[in-house]
Amino acid sequence: MLGDMANHAWTKEPTRNEQKRDFFCVARDAFRCFAQRSSSVLGSAWAFCGAVLVIVVWLVTGPTFHFSDTWQLIINTATTVITFLMVFLIQNTQNRDAKAIHLKLDELIRCIKGARNTLIDLEEMSEEELDNLQRQFVKLRRLR
Repeated sequence: MLGDMANHAWTKEPTRNEQKRDFFCVARDAFRCFAQRSSSVLGSAWAFCGAVLVIVVWLVTGPTFHFSDTWQLIINTATTVITFLMVFLIQNTQNRDAKAIHLKLDELIRCIKGARNTLIDLEEMSEEELDNLQRQFVKLRRLR
């Protein structure tokens, strides 16, 4: 009987949470972890000091390389590549933070008695709907 239970455990179908995740899901989670760690490290004072040090070293090496085009191209290329990659890291971090804040605000609105539940998922409204809502709040401010 115990053997049957053990065999059953190995042969049962995986539940939805246990199913193998697809490549894109794994890649998205890996990027999320990488972006969070990178933003934490690259947003520190130490990273700023490191960037300043790189610039100082580049400046100091200028006379050695006679301020050549190659010397200038090195810093231009490096800053362009770094800036390009940082845009994606910053955007990912900003998107996650904004989503978390919206969800927290939605939960507060949902829990407060008398609050308008139409404000939940406000970020999904069209520009016209947001403008209408803003006009309503302007009217409310003037009444007080």
